[in-house]
Amino acid sequence: MNDSRTANKLRAQMAKFSGVVSSGLPKVARRFVQEMLYGIQAGQTVVLSEIGRCLEERVSLKKVEERLSRHLMRKGLGEVVQHNVLQQGAARIKKDTLLIVDPTDIQKKYAKKMPYLGDVYDGSTKEIGPGYMVCQVVATELEGKKIVPLWSSLYSSQAPAFTSENDELLHAIRSIHQASSGRGVYVIDRAGDRDNLFLPMIDEEVRFLIRLKGDRHLLCAQEKKSALELANECRCPYTEVIARTKAGRQSIHEISFGYRKVRLPERDRYLYLLVVKGFGEKPLMVLTTEPLRRKRKVLLRMLKSYIRRWSIEETIRFVKQCYGLENVRLLTYQSLQNLMPLVLAATYFAAAILDTHLRLQVLASTLFHEAKRIFGIPDFRLYALSDGLRKLFSRYPDKLAPVQIESHNQLCFEGFGP
Repeated sequence: MNDSRTANKLRAQMAKFSGVVSSGLPKVARRFVQEMLYGIQAGQTVVLSEIGRCLEERVSLKKVEERLSRHLMRKGLGEVVQHNVLQQGAARIKKDTLLIVDPTDIQKKYAKKMPYLGDVYDGSTKEIGPGYMVCQVVATELEGKKIVPLWSSLYSSQAPAFTSENDELLHAIRSIHQASSGRGVYVIDRAGDRDNLFLPMIDEEVRFLIRLKGDRHLLCAQEKKSALELANECRCPYTEVIARTKAGRQSIHEISFGYRKVRLPERDRYLYLLVVKGFGEKPLMVLTTEPLRRKRKVLLRMLKSYIRRWSIEETIRFVKQCYGLENVRLLTYQSLQNLMPLVLAATYFAAAILDTHLRLQVLASTLFHEAKRIFGIPDFRLYALSDGLRKLFSRYPDKLAPVQIESHNQLCFEGFGP
């Protein structure tokens, strides 16, 4: 298959996918969704003027940008796209699929006119600055490297409708829990160590692995102690050597691990505290609904399930860097909120459609070739897929195919045989 034909096939597949994620919207809005998905992929950008250039329309760029900006303000558009992406992704969630919840942020250090800018903490610079909070949820399997983006929402503590970050996170978790019929295990870092998350999740029988800060009090054998005290006292008879890569650097840790059976003072249900010593001065403490027992295989699997979250941080960096999220320049809050599900849909197309569907392996291999990576294809294939899409579309531009409306229950891609 030559590259020109591949580019046309890609546009046809994107038209089919756009029809699915825009289902329920008016015809003109469905076309807008397709244009945004194509522009985000072809330009690796969320800047409307750059997306407009990728569309190569015969009218002036100013008119195209104004049209895109107008449609992006459509009330309810983001909710429809988010719902449709989630319905597709939920079908891929199995009983023990890991659902990585990551509250992150978009920094807008120099923005002056963007609406409802709030104070957000930048983990890389360790500074607080203006920006927006983002809740992202990604599904992955313990054994495997592929991911399925499920959720992406933007919010600000300064917006009139904002209630709390807990409500934002719970809304995402409840939506996914319902769509997946209760399948999957939610994995959250220390940001999840809050009563307003723990208690609803326990009451609603949501399975979870949540890292503790250490100051939370737990009941163990009818004695109330802090999690850190229980962790320090915990016997850790099992050992393992773990390699961790962070910021491009690999570190080797000799760890030991064990567990304690505990419960929250506010609830009667028993939980389990996984304790890992060796990653730092303080033990790593993970509270979970998953039953633990004195068996190395069981405890190691639970430890690896939590550690899997660390590798998913690369997904968050990919979305920010590859699509230039922090370059977003929109002047209405509705537009900002609508943009996030569109970026989610673009990421889903690359990660869950192109990188997993058997009939698209020929296309994916072409994209990897187009990426021309000096050091080969990295483990995180989305970088290479995104680069391949951008280069292929820029080299072989053409009109977008008509949007196709597909059934939610049967999203099939044809035309790429083995």
